[in-house]
Amino acid sequence: MRGLYVHVPFCVRKCAYCDFYSLPLRQPPIGAYIAAILHEANTYARMSFHTLYLGGGTPSLLGAGGLRKLTEGLRHTFDLSGLTEATIEVNPESATGELLTTARKTGFNRVSIGVQSLSDAELAAVGRVHNSAQAVDAVKRAVKSGFSDISADLIIGLPGQDRRSLRTSLETVLGPGVWHLSLYCLSLEDGTPLAADRPANLPSDDIQAELFEQARIFLTQRGFVHYEISNFALPGHECLHNLNYWRGGEYLGLGPAAASHLNGKRFKNRPDLQAYLENPAGLITDIEQLSLRDKAAEEAMLRLRLLSEGLDVNELGSRFGEANIKELRLRLCELVQSGQLTCDGSVYRLMPSRVLTSNPIFGKVLGG
Repeated sequence: MRGLYVHVPFCVRKCAYCDFYSLPLRQPPIGAYIAAILHEANTYARMSFHTLYLGGGTPSLLGAGGLRKLTEGLRHTFDLSGLTEATIEVNPESATGELLTTARKTGFNRVSIGVQSLSDAELAAVGRVHNSAQAVDAVKRAVKSGFSDISADLIIGLPGQDRRSLRTSLETVLGPGVWHLSLYCLSLEDGTPLAADRPANLPSDDIQAELFEQARIFLTQRGFVHYEISNFALPGHECLHNLNYWRGGEYLGLGPAAASHLNGKRFKNRPDLQAYLENPAGLITDIEQLSLRDKAAEEAMLRLRLLSEGLDVNELGSRFGEANIKELRLRLCELVQSGQLTCDGSVYRLMPSRVLTSNPIFGKVLGG
């Protein structure tokens, strides 16, 4: 499977916790940006893809006309006849009925809505532009526009968040028809306003873990499967595009700061909008050719994120060669002995108690 990712780096306002490459612009250069994306796409002309993901930033800021022009250009450049899933990320304040209807008409069958919380106080505390009523309305508009696959993002550990407000957010967001939820634990990233001015009412790490567990129990009782560290879905509604990432598949990223993995190489575009507009195909940097041993270790790490599916080390050995996973097998066994992984035959999985503290485990899988 191969996925296509298109980055739209524009935002109305940058959130206090965000360290992704995005730019708060009142008048984004939409037309010039779409032209640059299609110019870069042309360097990979006729490639075929199975999933499409339009992320950001705020892709809904493209507007209906910009979205139509972009998708028509991508379909003219690439072979998208085998597309099984096409996702567009939207924020509530810009997810108009016209935008969502256009998304459906241009082939998008999945929408991911940046809800984050349904507490107005929590949203304001981190600089979100929308309020709770707008978020609920956005979900309802997505249903009305014909989307049957609707995902929502929520953040665990927002300033002032407690068990009651989190439960209200969960109950309310599921009501209109959300079939997939991404739950991200808030982290204070260097260089962000939230890290520079830490709120006094920020939940501690222990409380954040308790809130996540509350959400997990709530969702699993309602039939959601905790299929990846931060993702829950009703059966059959998992995100195929992201599953391709976690299974070590190929993907092409277009736009500044977008990353790619093709033909055993990893590379990304420099995060520089102005340079991208001037030379869309000239920003590639950090090209890395992975050895079979490193590729196997990386894929093992990614597959361990899939909590139910796990990592089948025998399947890994059949593709990369036993000689290239010999040391990896030893590291996996050590992690089982120390109680950080479980092993069922040749399938390794994260211990449920280590889901929120998995980064050190992943470091050991990679040989660090």
